[in-house]
Amino acid sequence: MSGNNIDMTTSKDSQDQLIIFDTTLRDGEQSPGASMTLDEKVRIAKMLEQMRVDVIEAGFPVASEGDFKSVRAVAEAVKNSTVCGLARALNKDIDRAGEALKPAVSSRIHTFIATSPIHMKEKLRMEPDEVLAGAVAAVKRARQYTDNVEFSAEDAGRSDLDFLCRVVEAAIDAGAGTINIPDTVGYNIPHQFGELIRKLIERVPNSDKAIFSVHCHNDLGLAVGNSLSAVLNGARQVECTINGLGERAGNASLEEVVMAVRTRRDVFSCDTNIDATMIVPTSHLVSSVTGFPVQPNKAIVGKNAFAHESGIHQDGVLKSRETYEIMRAQDVGWSDNKIVLGKHSGRNALKTRLEEIGIVLESEEALNAVFSRFKDVADRKHEIFDEDLIAIANESQAALEEMHYELVSSWVCSETGEIPHAKVTLKIDGKEVTGESDGGGSVDAVYSAIKQIVPDHGMLELYSVNNITSGTDAQGEVTVRLEKAGRQVYGNGADTDIVIASAKAYLDALNKLALATDRAHPHDSVVSEGV
Repeated sequence: MSGNNIDMTTSKDSQDQLIIFDTTLRDGEQSPGASMTLDEKVRIAKMLEQMRVDVIEAGFPVASEGDFKSVRAVAEAVKNSTVCGLARALNKDIDRAGEALKPAVSSRIHTFIATSPIHMKEKLRMEPDEVLAGAVAAVKRARQYTDNVEFSAEDAGRSDLDFLCRVVEAAIDAGAGTINIPDTVGYNIPHQFGELIRKLIERVPNSDKAIFSVHCHNDLGLAVGNSLSAVLNGARQVECTINGLGERAGNASLEEVVMAVRTRRDVFSCDTNIDATMIVPTSHLVSSVTGFPVQPNKAIVGKNAFAHESGIHQDGVLKSRETYEIMRAQDVGWSDNKIVLGKHSGRNALKTRLEEIGIVLESEEALNAVFSRFKDVADRKHEIFDEDLIAIANESQAALEEMHYELVSSWVCSETGEIPHAKVTLKIDGKEVTGESDGGGSVDAVYSAIKQIVPDHGMLELYSVNNITSGTDAQGEVTVRLEKAGRQVYGNGADTDIVIASAKAYLDALNKLALATDRAHPHDSVVSEGV
């Protein structure tokens, strides 16, 4: 059995530590359109490990062969965090999770079954005693693979308290070291949810033998509030995602939970092991990979989170930062300093600055790719900011992954009163192919030219443009969403030329569609369930 890297006792030290369980790779990926490739999952997992996340839920191994391989790959790559696999309370799920997690230095199996009356009756078609027996059997079977087992009572927030106490007590007796109480449908209110956690800890006789965890969804915008209320009432693990990614309205946001606990130490008697300076770089990576932009006014990671436009606010901040800022931007990975890197800068200066903002390149090949792209941007852009570097690094590392279509050249003629015309050359498996077409605008002409080369291109459902920094020479970041045969994929591209950025984003999505046969999204094989 794999060893644990988290102490499952209830000593003073464990009571002072709030365990961060990140489920971006599992629950986050269940967001429609947020499917990630194996390489993308590993990249995100390594960033989470660098951030010092305690537990990384890497996926749902039984969902598909692709998900199994992704969990296995994360288990092989991550050394300093516990790697977790999700499993329903079914033997086949648990066995599959155990197999996927074999390479992990520290592994956890997270098994769950629903306990609310509506879920037991309408979904499971099981009696309460059957659910109780299923929970116990699942925990015991998971213990055959690892001594680090987590049990979740799905839809606990709508469950009968007496029955929930029975299930929790039985799961702990069976060997579960972590008990997760999910607000699966985002139904609870903070004071109510905190009281539920308090009552469970008080009423379950063996509650001192397990760590209580919470997993809250954001359907009413209360996921973080419910999670923090639970922490105040004894929960010592919070399940969350980067940027609050997740099904429906999303999950509790990791960055908000971590910084709320850290900023309000006068309220919370615990803290996390998280390296908060990694929050912003990880947020950018997850946004880039999934194609889900971060709203400007998003707490902690939104680009306006530390911006001040009001004259009164500006005056106060200039006199004393603490007048309007309760956190330092640098503490979560933002930098308010301009980059002095330019086209004459060397590789070492670039590498050093990337490391300062939390981006570590693990191979010479990766550094070469980033440096080449950096030089290209520096030739065309007067000033390069940290946000530019993050975009350059994400794009360059993604380009190292397997690509079916590569952009060789793009030519566009757009003249007032004339129909725009584009000629595009792509490299397809090493062979150059050219297509050309008219369009309603420059981007439309380029996309039409690409469609001439790639007939099986799917349906374009979303086209979005955001500026990475300010100024007319800023890099533009384009996000597209393609749909084909029920599968949605996102593509991203960045460039100082918005037409080129658009072409890159479109080809990124086409490459993901081309690779789609190699893996299936969790929705495609089994009913996508989760806590």
